[in-house]
Amino acid sequence: MKHIKFLLVALLCFGNMLGQSNGLLTKQDAIAETLQNNFGITIAAKNLEIADNNQGILNSGYLPSLTGTAGASYDIQDQEVTFQSGEANIVDGAETTRYNASLNLSYTLFDGLGRYWDYKTFQEQYNVSKLQVRETMETTIIQMFSVYFEVARITENITVLEDVFFNTERRLKRAGYAFEYGQNNKLDVLNAEVDLVTDSINLLNARQLLANTKRDLNVISNLDLERDFTVDTTVVFIPQLVLENYIQEADTMNVRVLQAKKNKTISENNYKSSKSIYLPTVGLTGSYGWNEGNFPSTSFSQASVSTGFSAGLNLSWSLFDGGSGITSVKNAKIQIESQETLIEQIVKEVDRDILNAQGDYINRLKIYELQTQNVLTATNNFERSNEQYKLGQISSVELRQAQVNLLNAKTNKNLAKYQAKLAELQVLQLTGQLLNVDL
Repeated sequence: MKHIKFLLVALLCFGNMLGQSNGLLTKQDAIAETLQNNFGITIAAKNLEIADNNQGILNSGYLPSLTGTAGASYDIQDQEVTFQSGEANIVDGAETTRYNASLNLSYTLFDGLGRYWDYKTFQEQYNVSKLQVRETMETTIIQMFSVYFEVARITENITVLEDVFFNTERRLKRAGYAFEYGQNNKLDVLNAEVDLVTDSINLLNARQLLANTKRDLNVISNLDLERDFTVDTTVVFIPQLVLENYIQEADTMNVRVLQAKKNKTISENNYKSSKSIYLPTVGLTGSYGWNEGNFPSTSFSQASVSTGFSAGLNLSWSLFDGGSGITSVKNAKIQIESQETLIEQIVKEVDRDILNAQGDYINRLKIYELQTQNVLTATNNFERSNEQYKLGQISSVELRQAQVNLLNAKTNKNLAKYQAKLAELQVLQLTGQLLNVDL
């Protein structure tokens, strides 16, 4: 019995160590932490910032370009100049210096509407990036809840295992007293000791699994790995009528469908932009410049300085570029048709996924109801078996079997409950409502 007592002390100490918690982590708190700290969501948000920069006016092509230039030159030459009068002028080491500076402005007044549709494309790409962030958030929330509910399931299983452990401990004490008073043989004591060791091991493994799973949740939320907490084991299912309404709106809310439609719009904009090759480009140029020169005696002037404005209007029209532009227009039109086909495919796949997820959800709800009923039956069976064991009508082996049946029934019920809730979350994700409902 000494090793049994040692095991009990170790189990209680380990249980107390793991039982120290920093408080309840609600579902809403877990969602908020994940959305704020998750690595994948953070990266997706950075990509959204890039897309936001790309859709800004600074990247639109609508603003003019302004450049400044400046230069200086120095020449030294031996010069011999003969004028019309026949007079000659010879200068050795004649120096010439020139200086210039200017501001140059260029602006495209019209480019065949190419930049207009390119700007529209950048805006749609930003919208696609927002949908990608939303998709990342939905996927991460599903991942988070799969671990959160696993923590909840193991927590409830530990409660069941603790009940089993204490029931077996009481049976061991009762069998020990009965053996001391000669009411039964040593076999009942030995069976109870074996069962208690088994229950202890199961409880130790469950507690260790709980600690590991909590660390998994901390990784998803990007928080301290050793942070401890308890979770909310309450599960509330959405009414079927509400879920049906969500399913009816799936085509307008599903993130994959919305992304496909945005991509089609981008293809349409690219097609319209490609047709700008058929139209001319009109540009405006302007400059303000300063020029200064200092010349040797062989020159007609000693120095000159000029400042002033200049402006110009230019037009260019690519009448034929070898056919590459026409090919681009044709390909852009085909891309629109491909996007239309892709939308049809995605809608069909989403409808299939929703029907499958809905069927899986309904099936798991029924399983949960059956497992709930099974717990009632197993509880009744164990209570009757316990009374019969006290009266000596059944053996400890038969009582243990009733105890194991109850353990399995309760743990299966816990598993069925959280599997049903995860199936419901899958339906909410596919219908585009995961981030819109109170979980």
